[in-house]
Amino acid sequence: MKFESILEEIDGFGPFQIFIIVALCVPRLVLPCHFLLNNFIAAEPPHHCDLSTLDDGGLFSNLTQEQKLVIGIPSREDGRPEPCEMFAEPQFQLLSNVSNGTHMPTVQCQSGWVYDNTTFTSTLATEWDLVCSRKGISKATSSIFFAGVMVGAVSFGALCDKFGRKYTLLASYIVSVVFSYSSAFAKSYLLFAAWRFLTGFGLAGVSLICLVLGIEWVDVEHRAFIGVIGGMAWAVGNMLLAAFAYLVNDWRMLIMTVSAPLGLAVLTWWWIPESARWLLVNGKAERAEFYLDKCAQINKRPILSSKLKMEALSNTEIMENSNKSYSYLDLIKTPKMRQLTLLSGYGVASTYYGISLNIGGFGLNIYLNHFIYAAIELPAKLLVYFCVNTIGRRKCQAGTLLLTGTCIAVNIFIPKDVWLARTIVATLGKGLSEASFTTLFLYTTELFPTVVRQNAMGYTSCTSRLGVTMAPLVLMLDEVWKFLPDVIICSVAIAAGLVSLCLPETLNVRLPETIEDIEHPSCLCLHMQYWTGLQTVHPQF
Repeated sequence: MKFESILEEIDGFGPFQIFIIVALCVPRLVLPCHFLLNNFIAAEPPHHCDLSTLDDGGLFSNLTQEQKLVIGIPSREDGRPEPCEMFAEPQFQLLSNVSNGTHMPTVQCQSGWVYDNTTFTSTLATEWDLVCSRKGISKATSSIFFAGVMVGAVSFGALCDKFGRKYTLLASYIVSVVFSYSSAFAKSYLLFAAWRFLTGFGLAGVSLICLVLGIEWVDVEHRAFIGVIGGMAWAVGNMLLAAFAYLVNDWRMLIMTVSAPLGLAVLTWWWIPESARWLLVNGKAERAEFYLDKCAQINKRPILSSKLKMEALSNTEIMENSNKSYSYLDLIKTPKMRQLTLLSGYGVASTYYGISLNIGGFGLNIYLNHFIYAAIELPAKLLVYFCVNTIGRRKCQAGTLLLTGTCIAVNIFIPKDVWLARTIVATLGKGLSEASFTTLFLYTTELFPTVVRQNAMGYTSCTSRLGVTMAPLVLMLDEVWKFLPDVIICSVAIAAGLVSLCLPETLNVRLPETIEDIEHPSCLCLHMQYWTGLQTVHPQF
């Protein structure tokens, strides 16, 4: 725990830390653009059967387009043509309005579909005809992406604790850039799905490492601020996605547009420091000293003498285990670690994405709806910053989840035609779910010790993404019962809120460094006693 005291001496929140925050916010802008991209690239525009098979070169070819639709496609109750059916033969008598065509024989579309390109120039649905009986394939694209995120979270979590934050972050940048642009040039849906899986794999590393690296460089008082600032970057990126999608209507160009900031992120990577905390717990004291001196210099604080720093660093028990390799098994080997692991991360992400991926049905266009859902996240972040510093992480996490479930439950009973009330309640639920998501990332980094922190983030992200992967499929259950998706998401949110109450509070608690700090908290007192003695002998500490 001596690292915390050294950080206080060289300023735990100065220009050095502010630069890290700004540099890591750039890639975080990209995350929501990809995580919620399916709302736009997989959108299903209005469509109807191509009637070219009915054109026999006679009377049919002389009709207007409106007349062709009347005699070729049955109409819905609202007057729109059926999207997946057509008459087996032209029904010319319908032109005289003597019949409504309800009982006339129909067949599935024979020559493909004609799409309304008013809103979207092209989407996955129009590119590969993923409509009607194949519409589930388009919806599954999001699940495939989040499956990649789930696998990436596990992989980068282990790699980050083994090889460090900085170089693993570069690897995640490169993977994300290469495969996001590759997906934009895919010639088949299978190839596109494979590239999206690998894009999710890379972005999982960006998501986890940016947050952990930022928090490990700041002092206790500003940890919540770091978590909220990262969340603000997410909210801004989410709003930008609505703007980008409105301006860029082609799905291939949209993918390239939202991926462009990753190029800037790669350039800023060169100036991002390695986590001195990670270097310390892995026995790399000299490199840790280099970055600590750099931090002190930029923050205009006196550089601590090497003798004093090495005395402090070498006396910590962390150094005694510096050669030990930690893995995911260390999350469940000891009782208290096992309890934390089993209780962390369930339900939050599936609730957030279950709401975010269901942006239709409120009487507004898709761009405005998405923008409103994104804009509500900004006050939600401010709410989180206030709550986590006053009532604590645990109550904030549980309260926002329980209120999210309540909003979803209320919306079940509001009639569809009361779209304004439904939009207000849904937007409030979206903001609360975002608040719980922001709290989760901050909370997880504080619950687990440095030696396995990235592994823990990988694990909780993996369990969360497992729920996210199912979210698009849950939304398809509205064909079984229209309220079933809402009932499932509501139940998950409430259950996750109740589970959160079983976790310990971390407000104003220093970050644990070793598993021993979790299993035997009294060790922290010994660490602090050591520092008290050190400060007595060396007042500059």
